[in-house]
Amino acid sequence: MPDLLQQINPDKLPVHIAVIMDGNGRWAKTKGKPRVFGHRNGVIAVREVTEAAAELGVKYLTLYAFSTENWSRPAIEVNALMSLLVDTVKKELATLNKNNIRLRAIGDLQQLPDKTHKALLEGIEQTKDNDRMTLILALNYSSRWEIVEATRAIAAKVRDSQIALEDIDVNLFSAHLATRDFPDPELMIRTSGEYRISNYLLWQAAYAELYFTDVLWPDFRKEHFYRAILDFQSRERRFGKTSEQLAHAI
Repeated sequence: MPDLLQQINPDKLPVHIAVIMDGNGRWAKTKGKPRVFGHRNGVIAVREVTEAAAELGVKYLTLYAFSTENWSRPAIEVNALMSLLVDTVKKELATLNKNNIRLRAIGDLQQLPDKTHKALLEGIEQTKDNDRMTLILALNYSSRWEIVEATRAIAAKVRDSQIALEDIDVNLFSAHLATRDFPDPELMIRTSGEYRISNYLLWQAAYAELYFTDVLWPDFRKEHFYRAILDFQSRERRFGKTSEQLAHAI
């Protein structure tokens, strides 16, 4: 692992990394345990990745913790996830402050259970002055929900003559998204061998580099995170331009 770390170019780090933490259920199944067992062990991976990102100098890390579609899972699993979130926020609060990490969240947070919502808001409040890195939890989140909400907000402003139809552009739309306070992710990681982004940051990931790994989330460690960053640093990011255009621009 030290060799992997030494290979990372600190001047070419992605400013914002987004992660789809997938595979908890399958990991638990391989152990003959219920899905909740996988979620509990997934917290270890959250801690590892958060520490690794902060140590490297990544400024924003967004973790897809619970989607709007996840409510359709068995009630016992949903309730366990909500309880686990409360416990994790409370247990990790001291570590977040010690490492100067700010906690934020995106999603339809008002629909979370009261206890979960309260713990989340307390964590956000108690870490609000930290500035080393921002850890963003996507909770009760989906891109389609977010895009519809942004569209409604903009339409209401047009209706009320606060903005003109001609004012609507990419920047204005982005300013109405849940992620308006954060830069778009440059790297998106998905674990567990699935090759899709599951309604996650669809607008924001327009030019993100996608990295897929077969590693199940509870097994994901710093070395796997480093490999994802090294893969990112090996790519040529063209943003619609040609390699020749990029070369001339240097």
